[in-house]
Amino acid sequence: MASRIEDYALVGDLHTGALVGRDGGIDWLCLPRFDSPACFAALLGDESAGRWRIAPQGAGAATRRRYAGDTLVLESEWDTGDGTVRLTDFMPPRGEAADIVRIVEGVAGRVPMRSDLVLRFDYGHVVPWVRHTEHGITAIAGPDAVWLHAGVPVESHDRTTTATFTVSAGQRIPFVLTHQKSHLPKPRPTDPERALAGTCRFWQEWIGRHTYDGPWPDAVRRSLILLKALTYAPTGGIVAAATTSLPEQLGGPRNWDYRYCWLRDATFTLQALLGTGYVAEAKAWREWLLRAVAGDPADLQIMYGLDGTRRLTESTLDWLPGYGGAAPVRVGNAAAGQFQLDVWGEVLDGLHLSRAAGIAATEDGWDVQRALLDFLEGNWRRPDNGLWEVRGPQRHFVHSKVMAWTGFDRAVTAVQESGLDGPAGRWRGIRDEIHAEVCARGFDAGRNTFTQYYGSAGLDAALLLLPRVGFLPYDDPRVVGTVEAIGKELCQDGFLLRYRPEHEGVDGLPGGEGAFLACTFWLVEALRGIGRRDEAAALFERLLGLRNDVGMLAEEYDPVTGRQLGNTPQAFSLVGLVNAARSLGGATTKTGA
Repeated sequence: MASRIEDYALVGDLHTGALVGRDGGIDWLCLPRFDSPACFAALLGDESAGRWRIAPQGAGAATRRRYAGDTLVLESEWDTGDGTVRLTDFMPPRGEAADIVRIVEGVAGRVPMRSDLVLRFDYGHVVPWVRHTEHGITAIAGPDAVWLHAGVPVESHDRTTTATFTVSAGQRIPFVLTHQKSHLPKPRPTDPERALAGTCRFWQEWIGRHTYDGPWPDAVRRSLILLKALTYAPTGGIVAAATTSLPEQLGGPRNWDYRYCWLRDATFTLQALLGTGYVAEAKAWREWLLRAVAGDPADLQIMYGLDGTRRLTESTLDWLPGYGGAAPVRVGNAAAGQFQLDVWGEVLDGLHLSRAAGIAATEDGWDVQRALLDFLEGNWRRPDNGLWEVRGPQRHFVHSKVMAWTGFDRAVTAVQESGLDGPAGRWRGIRDEIHAEVCARGFDAGRNTFTQYYGSAGLDAALLLLPRVGFLPYDDPRVVGTVEAIGKELCQDGFLLRYRPEHEGVDGLPGGEGAFLACTFWLVEALRGIGRRDEAAALFERLLGLRNDVGMLAEEYDPVTGRQLGNTPQAFSLVGLVNAARSLGGATTKTGA
């Protein structure tokens, strides 16, 4: 069985990422991209679905592990009866091909070691043809070819490539696994030591550009590094997570593919990047956004592939039992075809933030935004599936209407403050109409709180974002009442649920889920906004305590079992951490004018 979700660390090359367990096993890796079929899929089954473990013979979890300073180079150490050994794992930033480099280093004594490589392409479904070479193996299956260069002899049996060896103090034994499309020439061999130095230098130089100077520098730096690691360098797109189908409820069916780029992440991500000095990354994300949404505004999707691909057909991999038996395992995401009204506003808000930060508007970019506004003008009254992608009935979700308001508000600002061309008077009228309707139909005066959707008695953590986008100020009694109601009704053991899944059958799915970490970070910002800073800081510290030993956060957390849940590492959670830290440090929490 796979390790606990919180037992994994990430290494990556800005094209894809691998999850490395405390036991030295790589249980998840998709090649050549984040959204490619996995060649190591033990995460969603067992080792027969593919994994690569290097560890002392007979050993379990590493005694300790860490990233080497501010890098994405992972160091795991085992203290054994025979001595101490260190395993260094990393992926050099992508050059000619994808490489995973693993270096075994003797620290003390003489430690017997073992490497077990089980390659299975297409999510564990395809066994490759393996040939032995002078320095390792070549494995080919259809479009994929892999070369293993090992510093010790290897042998194959039972469809597994193994090496048993002993490492002495001061000795370094490298393993390099290289992937390339099978029709292309074999890549040049990678020098593991030179690659290690170059990878460390890359990450140290990158994080050295950050401008955060608040009270949580280590947590913010690590979150920024992990967020950068979720970036697909060729396009600037940022994936929501490196994995698919890690469950939101252990053993349950809420298992989704997050290896795509969500439009609604744009504003939050841009805030985190711009607020910490990463203007180039923000520009690349903005350009990805404009390319992805180009076309008929009616066809706008909530998510796209890494390169802007639209067709993300959802299917199930029935040969995989799922993480801890949580089935089905899904690839693709049917939510891409949902009507989620908030997305039009999210895109317009993200592009507004870019303008406000001095990232120049282009004529083509403004033309796209005007087309989005035209569509929004004719469709903002429609019910939708909401930002949580519910698979129940469409409803008039309050957050969705507020984001429609946000879109028109940003358009008015663009005309008034940036001198762009457009019917500001008409847009202002629509903006005011939406505002009046939300306050009339989406607010429960008896309870002094906004509600999840018109006529609902339920709440939604997304309501915490109303003051953040400038819909109402933090000191408005309706905002204070909403923050207090959410803190009371959606809190579970000190952390926040997105909503109550069982209430009114809102999402059309069985079972429940854990506390949603991004929402709890929103609560930190909301508490700070309404003047309860000490309470906000205490909650933030509790959230920091949920990170694993190397700073990773998944999508959710189960306070009952103390387990992380959902896909990992989760960009929404990492961005939430960075923005909450900035907010507590005095940065503005309002994105609007």
